[in-house]
Amino acid sequence: QVQLVESGGGLVQAGGSLRLSCAASGRTFSSYAMGWFRQAPGKEREFVAAISRSGGSTYYADSVKGRFTISRDNAKNTVYLQMNSLKPEDTAVYYCAASRSIYYTHYAKDEYDYWGQGTQVTVSS
Repeated sequence: QVQLVESGGGLVQAGGSLRLSCAASGRTFSSYAMGWFRQAPGKEREFVAAISRSGGSTYYADSVKGRFTISRDNAKNTVYLQMNSLKPEDTAVYYCAASRSIYYTHYAKDEYDYWGQGTQVTVSS
């Protein structure tokens, strides 16, 4: 089992920044590709960003390109999501997820095996 714990969420003004962290338990963190998803009230969970096992490849939803940056530190068993220029439409619960697949579709929820419980991000006008 792999446990994921998100932190760093909160309330921020539009145009501000937040950095989310996801700390993973276990001894094989570097074997997992990692992703961030978010879910706003009344909407389905959607892909935000993903990063490969080594950190060499990253992927982003069009809605966050140029504003968000995903990164990982395998020595610390942690993945990050730096969120800049936040907009009210970024308001959602943000979830960290881990995939053990060798070949996977980075934006597909079904490709991820482990999920954190989420952290709330609220962006006010």
